[in-house]
Amino acid sequence: MTLFTTYHEAIEWIHSRLAFGVKPGLERMKWLMDRLDHPEQKIKAVHVAGTNGKGSTIAFTRSILQSAGYSVGTFTSPFILTFNERISVNGEPILDEEWLSLVNDIKPLVDELDDTELGAATEFEIITACAFAYFAHVHQVDFVLLETGLGGRLDSTNVAAPILTAITSIGHDHMAILGDTLDQIAAEKAGIIKTGIPMITAVHQAEALTVIQHKAEEKNAPFISLHDTCTFKDQQPTETGERFTITTPKREYSQLETGLIGTHQRQNASLAVLLIEWLEQEGYIHVLDEQVYEGIRQAVWAGRFEKIQDEPLVYLDGAHNEEGMDRLIETVQAHFSSKQVHICFSALKDKPYKQMIEKLERISSSIHFVSFDFPRAELAEKLYACSHLEAKSFDEDPRAVLDFIQKKSADPSAMILVTGSLYFISDVRSRILQ
Repeated sequence: MTLFTTYHEAIEWIHSRLAFGVKPGLERMKWLMDRLDHPEQKIKAVHVAGTNGKGSTIAFTRSILQSAGYSVGTFTSPFILTFNERISVNGEPILDEEWLSLVNDIKPLVDELDDTELGAATEFEIITACAFAYFAHVHQVDFVLLETGLGGRLDSTNVAAPILTAITSIGHDHMAILGDTLDQIAAEKAGIIKTGIPMITAVHQAEALTVIQHKAEEKNAPFISLHDTCTFKDQQPTETGERFTITTPKREYSQLETGLIGTHQRQNASLAVLLIEWLEQEGYIHVLDEQVYEGIRQAVWAGRFEKIQDEPLVYLDGAHNEEGMDRLIETVQAHFSSKQVHICFSALKDKPYKQMIEKLERISSSIHFVSFDFPRAELAEKLYACSHLEAKSFDEDPRAVLDFIQKKSADPSAMILVTGSLYFISDVRSRILQ
């Protein structure tokens, strides 16, 4: 049986499974888990679903737990800096040799699975299986924060046996798979709710919240709504993040400060606080107030309104749907109202990029459209054709982003905002840092 001798061979094999596309369903994952001795049942997992805000909520939660001395594994997607970061411990991606070992362990099983009636395992299924195996058998941690890839009910991560579940938000994304309406999308996300396991949500739309609450009642799962149980006040932007006061059912956290910029980060940070409170209530952890404050303040999450350069001022944000663009625009208006905002935009073909562009035009002095090297990336010319802004340009070469930034370097009032896709900002980030 052929095994891989280098990390790059192993990762190339994983990426080759993209050819099998997205295949919602749990049967292949259950088959793999059974043959891996059920690693998904040997971890203390907090399972997080939602249209937007999953990664930031996980970042805040991880940071608080780390401040309190706990070891935390995270499984997130997509990656921004390196492929390895999808599986991390205390914020540090796993090593190349660990990935190589994981892939060599799982490849014989995948080859066997390919020949069954269940069909070929997808890229995401293999990565998810590797994550479960890593945290159960290679590097045990106190908690694993598990992010869904798409939806919830049929997502590969949903074979987990979590101690707590959360839904960050419901919005319009992946509608071809999850449904066209908020209640349909909410029903898919609510598929992560498990019998008797608490569900905490920051969803605010009544039609979506009702669906989630009904699913929790059906599963006899304690249900906690952030917006029904908590109050906010003193919300204001700071130079490096947000400041606000939240009162939970347990106490008031006065003047919490986030290290992440974005008006929506108040909600993500508050959801993390509720997750921590419930973990403590259930007896899993003990966390001091000052550790909550420290964790919220020190949380970092690449690609979420991240400043990557000072002269000229360049921010990256992974907003990739209409709701994400709304939050981005709120943030620009709150933090950068005095700046001339120049947008560098790209998007995937299956995203509502026409509506996203229309929203961005409200805050843009100019927009430069580019494409990038990704199978589903839209042509820059097609994006350009959707814009009604007079000051617009396009280039199919992703290297043109650097030229666009350089041209603005002489203008002290300029702010360049790179957005439209997490995959796109990952590409741009690596180009700028190189």
